[in-house]
Amino acid sequence: MDHEFVAKMNEALKVLKQEIVSNLIVSNEDFKEIVEGMDPKDLADVASDDIDRKMIEAIGSQDLKRLRLIESALTRLQLGKYGLCVKCGKRIPQERLEAIPYALMCIECKTAEERRNR
Repeated sequence: MDHEFVAKMNEALKVLKQEIVSNLIVSNEDFKEIVEGMDPKDLADVASDDIDRKMIEAIGSQDLKRLRLIESALTRLQLGKYGLCVKCGKRIPQERLEAIPYALMCIECKTAEERRNR
């Protein structure tokens, strides 16, 4: 995977993460209190820090799932494993990653998993 695409996906993942955190700040008073005193550059890292149980309680299950997937994708980027299916190890097509930057699986493996879960 080329360096330019990886950098683009890294930025996209950070933007998605920041959007979730910003939405929480706007919509949840408890969460707002937690992050008010933080340095702005630390705000992007707030979701990965276990700073307070209130934060986890404030996050809806869908947002929490997305944050975990985003964190996982950022970790895979650092490890050089981004864009590889966690099931079969094949490359995930760039088009899929552009649509879902935190995708864990290639289309074939994801489809198979969804069929099993029906």
